[in-house]
Amino acid sequence: MIALSRTAADWAASLADADLPAYLYDLDALRDHAAAVRAALPDQVELYYAAKANPEPRVLAVLAESVDGFEVSSGGELAHVAATVPGRPLAFGGPGKTAAELRAALDHGVHRIHVESAGELRALGALTDQATQPVEVLLRVNLPLDSRTLADSALAMGGRPTPFGLDPHDADTLLAELAGGRYPGLRWRGVHAHLTSGLEAPELAAVAASVLRWARAAADRHDVALTEVNIGGGMNVDYTAPHRRFDWAAYGGALDELVRPTPELRLRIEPGRSLTAYCGWYATDVLDVKSSHGGEFAIVRGGTHHLRTPATKGHSQPCAVVPVDTWGHPWARPRAATSPVTVAGQLCTPKDQLAQNVSADPLRAGDRIVFGLAGAYAWNISHHDFLMHPPPTFHYADGARVGR
Repeated sequence: MIALSRTAADWAASLADADLPAYLYDLDALRDHAAAVRAALPDQVELYYAAKANPEPRVLAVLAESVDGFEVSSGGELAHVAATVPGRPLAFGGPGKTAAELRAALDHGVHRIHVESAGELRALGALTDQATQPVEVLLRVNLPLDSRTLADSALAMGGRPTPFGLDPHDADTLLAELAGGRYPGLRWRGVHAHLTSGLEAPELAAVAASVLRWARAAADRHDVALTEVNIGGGMNVDYTAPHRRFDWAAYGGALDELVRPTPELRLRIEPGRSLTAYCGWYATDVLDVKSSHGGEFAIVRGGTHHLRTPATKGHSQPCAVVPVDTWGHPWARPRAATSPVTVAGQLCTPKDQLAQNVSADPLRAGDRIVFGLAGAYAWNISHHDFLMHPPPTFHYADGARVGR
């Protein structure tokens, strides 16, 4: 269960039935959180937001007040973010960039391009062969991770065979080509190595230290200046303990120790989930309560076609029950005979479950359930058109006002 913020509790209680299901983005909470994260980081560390976590325009606009730039991973994200927060620095990452996407990145004056393969470097080199201003690139490297780090990771993008980045040997070969002037339209800036997600501050700082060691050694081997290292995101968001937050102060202190000896080096991080997850809430109502083979189920309006996160990660989305005392029907109000209850949506699949072991005394049809940590990888990754249910409504808390 999750404790509702005052903003979320007031909003959930005041929603009209016709507005359900509904998302709330608490922009005040997001603004405060992003500013606190920026304040915890040393000046040598740049803070970019990974737009894939939640590209909602009003979310991007609030984050633009605190972040140094935005990371995009497709031509569509590139166009969207560039139009929403014009003039802000952009970094372009992700495997499988098309020639059209690379051209669009060049046209937009993208701040950095993260090169994922030899083929991508060749394509970018051909596009920039006649460029008057060299395009700056970082080589994304799939570096080894120790077995304990892999075991602790919620999601590993490196340290094992993955489609992301270059093997260290191949990265070394491409660095030799860049250092040797094979691509006159490109300039090597450094290394990108987003290897894993779901780690706490000490473990994530240890990964950063290993990336820096490799990058410095590679630069020394090829007698080139290392000016930038991007260590990605990966800060843990604990859905089982929603009150806990990543220790940004400890992480900032550890990064400061890593970069202080080389003041010319810029370190960049690209958090997504850990910046926006806490600002989002998803509210809905209980349509029915029933038992099946000894289990209790609450069927809610909406489901994982609106909030995909629990199905994707295989967890229960933290939630709170908001009792509604009125029942506008002449028949008996369905209610759970026992607790706990599994909360399921309207889809024709057993995977449409938002939470298990939800306790209420008792949970009844007509009550409302509000899910927290719904500000990242929620609406934007959901399969909206499956079964063609109507979309949720969207609301924003900004200042003293909550509105659409």
